[in-house]
Amino acid sequence: MTTTTTPAPRTRASMSSQERLSSMTLASIYGLRMLGLFLILPVFAIYARGIPGGDSRFLVGLALGVYGLTQAMLQIPFGIASDRFGRKPVMMLGLLIFAAGSFVAGVSHTLDGIIVGRAIQGAGAISAAISAMIADSTRDHNRTKAMAMVGMTIGTSFIISLIAGPLLYHLIGVPGMFVLTGVLALAAIGVIKWMVPDVPMSGQAEEVGPGASHESVLTPALLRLHFSIFVVNFMQVAMFVVVPIALLHYAKIPLRHHWMVYLPVTLGSFVLAIPGIIMAESRGYMRAMLRAGVLLIGASMFALGFGYRDEVALISELFVFFVGFNLMEALLPSLVSRLAPARRKGMAMGVYNTAQSLGLFAGGAVGGWLAKTWSAEGVFFACAALCLVWLVVAWFVQPPPRRAH
Repeated sequence: MTTTTTPAPRTRASMSSQERLSSMTLASIYGLRMLGLFLILPVFAIYARGIPGGDSRFLVGLALGVYGLTQAMLQIPFGIASDRFGRKPVMMLGLLIFAAGSFVAGVSHTLDGIIVGRAIQGAGAISAAISAMIADSTRDHNRTKAMAMVGMTIGTSFIISLIAGPLLYHLIGVPGMFVLTGVLALAAIGVIKWMVPDVPMSGQAEEVGPGASHESVLTPALLRLHFSIFVVNFMQVAMFVVVPIALLHYAKIPLRHHWMVYLPVTLGSFVLAIPGIIMAESRGYMRAMLRAGVLLIGASMFALGFGYRDEVALISELFVFFVGFNLMEALLPSLVSRLAPARRKGMAMGVYNTAQSLGLFAGGAVGGWLAKTWSAEGVFFACAALCLVWLVVAWFVQPPPRRAH
């Protein structure tokens, strides 16, 4: 007679105290740095009108996005360096460079000088090293939670920048905002040195065979995610070449009151995105939520092309965009970290953040060019067309297989 026993149900372990501390502190550093980059988005197009060169929308867009170009050039080298020399030294060096660029932009009174400062800011390309250290610090089944913290922090930084940017603009001006971000970057170095736990870099042999090479981080599955983050950030910057001016001219909302639009729009969209993020991970709806995010962002861009001159339509369409944006910022880095080979996480996140940075640069440069040579409508319709391509690419994104633990 054969007897069988019913195995005890598996439970998903919660994050350990070290995982929580590592994830929270590293996410806060990521968020502080992104806050410094985002703060000027809601005000710069208006501020630039009063400085030499500010009458060119192309140069305004270049100033908004140029840090993405230097980030794109250096993300992979910084990611590789973090794999070789350690995460913390690379992160601290990058923050020093970022602070230097912030101070250069802060003392510049021409658009050309600000462009130089923004380019130096971008040269502190530490996103890959931060993401790789988060992956080092967490077990596989907790990595989505940790990467979601980063995504949420980026979204929160963006929300704060939209609210605080107009207020700080009237208190300390754009030069003061640059100096403030430099000070925050220096403070973040102290957080890395004294608060972020030291953890060994991961390197599981079973995930990376003897023949592993650079191609292992350029699989079709990862490339779809890299393209996705490129598009998200392209539209994020491109739309802010024209949205602040639209709020000022068509909605008749003074710049100092723009936060009254951004606060309910971004917080409401953030809350609405949370259930989708939870469903994506806990109920296996990752692909469905990704597709939903693409559709929401694409629909918002298409609608903005027709309705950005109407106050109600403009605010409603911004809300729809931010729901999709918050979904993407949480889901995409989590997927990349779980699909990347363990010994190449720094390089894989470097490629991902390179795509992200190229999107930021292209969004500023192309958005500025379109606004200058065509119209604000041209910016939104170009983004909507890009979303159609993105939808085809994202349709074939596959969630990583669930692992036993």
